[in-house]
Amino acid sequence: MQKAKSLMIQGTGSHVGKSMLVAGLCRLAHQNGIGVVPFKPQNMSNNSAITVDGGEIGRAQALQARAAGLDSHSDMNPVLLKPETDKKAQVIVQGKRLKSANATNYQSLKAKLLESVIESYRRLGQEYDLILVEGAGSPAEVNLRKNDIANMGFAVKTKIPVVLVGDIDRGGVIAQIVGTHRILDIEDKAMISGFIINKFRGEPRLFNDGYEFIFKQTGWLGYGVLPWFDQAWKLPAEDAPDLARPVGKGALHVVCLQLSRVANIDDFDPLSQEPSVRLTILHPGRPIPGDADLVVIPGSKSTRGDLDFLRQQGWDVDLYAHYRRGGRILGICGGYQMLGQYVSDPKGVEGEPGDTQGLALLNVGTTLAEDKQLTRVKAVHAKTGYNFDGYEIHMGITEGEDCRRPYAFVNGKPEGAISKDGLITGLYLHGMFTDDRFRSQFLEDCGIQGSGFGYDVSVENVLDDLAEHMQNHLDIDGLFDLAS
Repeated sequence: MQKAKSLMIQGTGSHVGKSMLVAGLCRLAHQNGIGVVPFKPQNMSNNSAITVDGGEIGRAQALQARAAGLDSHSDMNPVLLKPETDKKAQVIVQGKRLKSANATNYQSLKAKLLESVIESYRRLGQEYDLILVEGAGSPAEVNLRKNDIANMGFAVKTKIPVVLVGDIDRGGVIAQIVGTHRILDIEDKAMISGFIINKFRGEPRLFNDGYEFIFKQTGWLGYGVLPWFDQAWKLPAEDAPDLARPVGKGALHVVCLQLSRVANIDDFDPLSQEPSVRLTILHPGRPIPGDADLVVIPGSKSTRGDLDFLRQQGWDVDLYAHYRRGGRILGICGGYQMLGQYVSDPKGVEGEPGDTQGLALLNVGTTLAEDKQLTRVKAVHAKTGYNFDGYEIHMGITEGEDCRRPYAFVNGKPEGAISKDGLITGLYLHGMFTDDRFRSQFLEDCGIQGSGFGYDVSVENVLDDLAEHMQNHLDIDGLFDLAS
């Protein structure tokens, strides 16, 4: 029997700040001794986290779990879609890969997926006091309402009250909220209890008339106008549009390629906060800067597809020039696979079976496989003997001559590969830069001094500051009172 109360945060669109608001509410509830847990029925992201039960969920839900004082669990995000192409995504159900499906096939899956969503939701409801639910995209996508499991379909099924969030920084927030009210059907409209205006810059009182207009048009109560939160960039980002970082002035210029199917790019968040590092997330169409010291090829949900994409940008030519100048290159997961001689896909894991020529910067080769490696690991850095935590999330086996120079050892087995001259490194481990001691050693190897700041402490402090920010500007008591 479910004991938990629930509240759902939906948005007028993607990237309006739903994930951060839920994280802040989780931290506030946790600070007040409430047994709170985050939940997102369906997420779409290639940035995932490994859970305590050996599954994977969206990175945003992992952050929300942390805000709630919990370890992440696959029930917190029972359906995760990981885009492989513009028309196909890998479907993860309760932490495990189910299949790859195109948009049409996915619609036919939704009835079955809803059963898994409700199952996970009810399990959490038996264990916690409050479930804070995050919607996906927008309930205004009425063309998708019939089989919806992410927004109003879930809210109506479970009778959860909804608060709608609009992003004023984009402009047109009145139209966002009033327009959503106008096009929802009566049953869906009745689920919404109020609204929040997010990302306000300037004097909030200047929006008083707009706030009142929304109430008169919709009958929905306002729960506050939340000013822009300046520290948001210090929290792990889930999607490419969230990757904006202040431009640093550090001596070490690290350039990370934003691939078309980039995955787990939050690996580099800790580096962005190092004063000695200038991190550039390089957008497509731009050349790799000539002053780059380290170029990173991050993870990818589609290694072969992103190899083609990389070449389309001319980044392969830039990488060879960077290497000839003595620059360093680091490939993680899919980026590691790209650095090799070839990527072979005999079973069509990523699409049509076949082989793709790699960048040939490492003397290794990769064969993709259907079995997915999902595990948290304790690794030992081969050079220094330092222990550090990380995680693996990949489909494939990489072998070759350069693997004889491993980057680390996991359970006594070599992991990764290093070129003979030491300038090029590839490995499957994610999350290693969150380890403060390891990160300092890595920077020292690159010729600079790390700051020694505590990344985990920084994330915790920002979550506390976010909670305080929301407490100061929103009707938090009113929001929690809505939960039922």
